[in-house]
Amino acid sequence: MVKEGYAYGLPLLLVAGGLLGLRVYWIGLIFLVLAAFVLNFFRDPERSIPADPCAIISPADGHIVQIQEETLTGQLQRRVSIFMSPLDVHVNRAPIAGTLRDVRYRKGAFHVASKTRASVENEQNTFTIEGAQGTVVVSQIAGALARRIVFWKKAGDQLARGERVGMIKFGSRVDVLLDPGVELQVKVGDSVRAGSSILGTTKS
Repeated sequence: MVKEGYAYGLPLLLVAGGLLGLRVYWIGLIFLVLAAFVLNFFRDPERSIPADPCAIISPADGHIVQIQEETLTGQLQRRVSIFMSPLDVHVNRAPIAGTLRDVRYRKGAFHVASKTRASVENEQNTFTIEGAQGTVVVSQIAGALARRIVFWKKAGDQLARGERVGMIKFGSRVDVLLDPGVELQVKVGDSVRAGSSILGTTKS
């Protein structure tokens, strides 16, 4: 479990225990269910990282809601958008091994994360990893419920493929910008898991 989960879940458990001890059963059960939900949200399971050196793995758990090509700074890119529901694991991981070149946080709106406009208008943290497979840009995007983006790394850090880098609290979206030469292994509607699902492969 991510350490932040204890700060959220343990107070709810204490309140639930106190209410149940006072025989205030219904309210106590409500707090118990809330504690279970919160502790489940902050779970951080181990994942089997693909050994294929050409694999670009998913940085997030969730469902692929959009794949589209767009031009950024004069270069064609393919955007793969992953929607994370409150029931998904919310720990984010590095999609490739390499150097963390840039980290940029931007304030913004809190539209529903599954909507296209969220990629442009919502609050987000964008980081760039440069490695042997090229450059991959990842955006952690806040949603209607998620109001806090957590990032544990800093520019210059060396990252392993599948290494934990941060999380977004309570429902959100993660966008991955890939070179158009990457051979995609996913399609819209697919379910993916951070650290183990392959989004695409490079030629070398």
